[in-house]
Amino acid sequence: MTEPTQYAVRNPATGELVESFPTATDAEVAAAVDLAASAYAGWGRTSAVADRAALLHRVAELHRERSAELSATMVEEMGKPLADAEGEVDFSAAIYDYYADHAEAFLADEPIELGEGSDGSALIRRRPVGVLLGIMPWNFPAYQVARFAAPNLATGNTIVLKHAPQCPRSAALLQRIFLDAGFPEGAYVNVYATNEQAAEVIADPRVQGVSLTGSERAGAAVAEIAGRNLKKCVLELGGSDPFVVLGSDDLDATVEAAVAARLENTGQACNAAKRFIVVEDLYDDFVSRFTAALLEASPASPLSSVAAAENLDRQVDEAIAGGAALTRTGERTGAFHPSGVLTGVTTDNPAYRQELFGPVAMVFKAADEDDAVRIANDTPYGLGSYVFTPDAAQAQRVADQIDAGMVFVNGVGLDAAELPFGGVKRSGFGRELGRYGMEEFVNKKLVRTV
Repeated sequence: MTEPTQYAVRNPATGELVESFPTATDAEVAAAVDLAASAYAGWGRTSAVADRAALLHRVAELHRERSAELSATMVEEMGKPLADAEGEVDFSAAIYDYYADHAEAFLADEPIELGEGSDGSALIRRRPVGVLLGIMPWNFPAYQVARFAAPNLATGNTIVLKHAPQCPRSAALLQRIFLDAGFPEGAYVNVYATNEQAAEVIADPRVQGVSLTGSERAGAAVAEIAGRNLKKCVLELGGSDPFVVLGSDDLDATVEAAVAARLENTGQACNAAKRFIVVEDLYDDFVSRFTAALLEASPASPLSSVAAAENLDRQVDEAIAGGAALTRTGERTGAFHPSGVLTGVTTDNPAYRQELFGPVAMVFKAADEDDAVRIANDTPYGLGSYVFTPDAAQAQRVADQIDAGMVFVNGVGLDAAELPFGGVKRSGFGRELGRYGMEEFVNKKLVRTV
């Protein structure tokens, strides 16, 4: 948590440094926490759920009204394809609307049935816990914030938000949306903090928890600081999601889904399919069609930075040196990285247990269903997964055996505001979205009355 942090917009398509933002001073970081603590002591503890829901609905409206500006900013900051950026803004708005629509039901008192002979009543009353720190990544500048902010503001928690250094303009636009929607000063506070300053925020006794989406290294550092200070944390740390093909009535449709699952956000999504595991009798046909389709769909957009593209290139080179075969057209140019397919990746290959964050896929041959499950689970990660088969019983059987927080059967791109998002193993812990996303930072207070 000690490396330097510079907040700047550097267009990955051109390499141009567009705008720099000053890193917050220690006094500014302290003032941000003061504001959030004051807002919690007043608004957070006393406001009605219906009033907070109305504010969230207004946040959703402002996302839609300002979609063009938000989308263009994401394109310039991290190279996101424009259609993906526009879709992200729409999804973010849907998340704010979802929690606004369901806040009263999710936060309602929950009666507890007492044992025989017990007098009186008991219930669980869900209350906010206080100030929370959110540490957000660059790959989904609006959506990641929505996942964290919507349920917690609906609950009455207040937020200090440290966005990725690549996304300072998105960070400012989002704070303006919350203020313009009518949230009080301090309910949502953006701060251009360094990692060292973020560590101090976690340690502040007024801060009750931290949510981070990012790398394993960042997650381990945050979890260590949170644990040392007895703070709860929610971590989403990426994955190397398996896409398991056990059968198909329409292999072209399965291949189309596979390509979409690999290339979402130019391959830079935590839950994008990255390892394609195909049973032996379909393997050759799948690899032929998938390779052709993936190369044809080689992204027109850059990766998030030249450094990101260089890192992916290094991983691919190491995979080839370890015995894998690569099929791709073209070479990396700056932040632009062509699509590629790696085959022959053995368990001793460096790439076997790595996450490839970009438009490069690994394909594995499985002898049968059991072998496919074994390969799918042979990873340190456990975020999402995909299972394709026309056999419904097989699909459920395999879904039960995959070690992941999410399994999608015969479909991709199915994320929704009502569906919980999160993983197991080194993909982190905790859940966002759905009802479960509102349960993470809530005081489930027992009230027992005689």
